Amino acid sequence: MNAAIVENEAELVAIARDMHTVAVVGIKNGERDPDAPGFSVPEMMKALGVKIIGINPTIASALGEPTLRSVAELPTGVDVLDVFRRSDAIAALTDEILALPPERRPAVVWLQSGIRDDASAARLVAGGIRVVQDHCLGVYSRRARFRR
Repeated sequence: MNAAIVENEAELVAIARDMHTVAVVGIKNGERDPDAPGFSVPEMMKALGVKIIGINPTIASALGEPTLRSVAELPTGVDVLDVFRRSDAIAALTDEILALPPERRPAVVWLQSGIRDDASAARLVAGGIRVVQDHCLGVYSRRARFRR
């Protein structure tokens, strides 16, 4: 698919339906706040069969797997980079993503509900990445997985 800002409902569902590996920036481990979206959404996606790679330098593991400390450690083949960070952190995160070699960049950067940075989104699109802003990947994952 071509790089673009994705807002069309059918395309959002298609991204969620077709994803196999999701890296989650700002994942939580669930011990302190199991209801935090940064834990409950990745936990739900894992239960739906999606491979989750957690990225959070402050925790050693999440969902029973070791976490990465930064985007720089991302392996090749991540379908979606799901972001649970405040909007004011997105510009620096965009720099990290665009510093990756093109073959290691995620196909889609998904900014969760309430997270938006139009300038960063435009930079990511220019770097060949599809971008979703201000939508919950968990909602679309449920829609996509239960409509198969």
